[in-house]
Amino acid sequence: MSSYGASYRSVRLAPQRGPLGRALGKSSPLRRLDWIMVLSALALSLGSSLLVWSATRARDNLTHGDPQYFLWRHLTNLAIGLALFVVVVVLGTRRLRTAVPVVYLVVMVMLVATLSPLGSTINGQHSWIQFGGGFSLQPAEFAKLAIVLGMAVILSARVDAGEREFPTDRSVIQSLVVATVPMALIMLMPDAGSVMVMGVIVLGILLASGAANRWVFGLMGAGVLGAVAIWKLGVLSKYQIDRFAAFANPALDPAGVGYNTNQARIAIGSGGLTGAGLFNGHQTSGQFVPEQQTDFVFSVAGEELGFVGAAALIALLGVILWRACAIARQATDLYGTVLAAGVVTWFAFQAFENIGMNLGIMPVAGIPLPFVSYGGSSMFAVWIAVGLLQSVRSQRPIGI
Repeated sequence: MSSYGASYRSVRLAPQRGPLGRALGKSSPLRRLDWIMVLSALALSLGSSLLVWSATRARDNLTHGDPQYFLWRHLTNLAIGLALFVVVVVLGTRRLRTAVPVVYLVVMVMLVATLSPLGSTINGQHSWIQFGGGFSLQPAEFAKLAIVLGMAVILSARVDAGEREFPTDRSVIQSLVVATVPMALIMLMPDAGSVMVMGVIVLGILLASGAANRWVFGLMGAGVLGAVAIWKLGVLSKYQIDRFAAFANPALDPAGVGYNTNQARIAIGSGGLTGAGLFNGHQTSGQFVPEQQTDFVFSVAGEELGFVGAAALIALLGVILWRACAIARQATDLYGTVLAAGVVTWFAFQAFENIGMNLGIMPVAGIPLPFVSYGGSSMFAVWIAVGLLQSVRSQRPIGI
């Protein structure tokens, strides 16, 4: 048989895959996604839209007379976040790794712009950039991504190249500089809550990277000294100091700085086992809890869905963290391990702090609950982070 005939027969006999077959093939990005994580994050984000809606539908001063105002904006933020997630997954880890310096630079420019007259002040923090039409960004949320990516690139460079078994002291110092610059800019806003989250992220990354223990303990000591210095030098604004004072002594000013947490605890406590029912919470419908669609959205779940609903919310967050830890353990290089560990630390601590301040066991720090709180910047950042985790997972050999 001629070579032409053999080629013709091989083409005729080869299985023909349509678009669906290619999408579901073993090498398809869809097959390599961690669907347990993705669906858990999607369930949280969609379910939270009902909590945000319940918290805002009666607040005419915020909704401009449209009860669905925050509902549609929250869903729009989720749609944009999902689009960013898809872009990150399609680009993949290798291309994103080469783009990290550009990403870091863009975020630093955004932070500087926030401190300029282009920035705006909301709730005592000069940490927003307003673009008009009700659209705004909080660059501090993207700075968390920049720190995770920047430190992962630096700490893993020589290890993944086979030159070293663990990061060198020089690499650690360079990575700490990369983390310190955005933290210093954010402290000038001042946004102590975001800086606190970033400090924990840095600690988690160093632990995961295999850096020498002296750096971990040194960082912890520096954190304590830095907190004391910030307090003594008066970097914090008065309302931030009052928040910590109210946490230390809940009876200090129950009608003032302690009002938010007191009302949140009343809402959660009144929910009981199964809650008052969606849209039926007395504290929520009566607008007793300020900032309930953002910082105190967990109190809506506690009051209206009860212990069962709040526990389900926490369980979904736990599933996301469990799957992210698995990705960190199974990563094929140090870059993937460090990146995944940074995201795990970020999500875990931020969720603990937010839920803790709703329960009164942590100080009010003004940070959102991942995937749940209303806010475009937070929603965009966490879904980009999920995309990064999926990109790391896709680097594993098929079957692992």
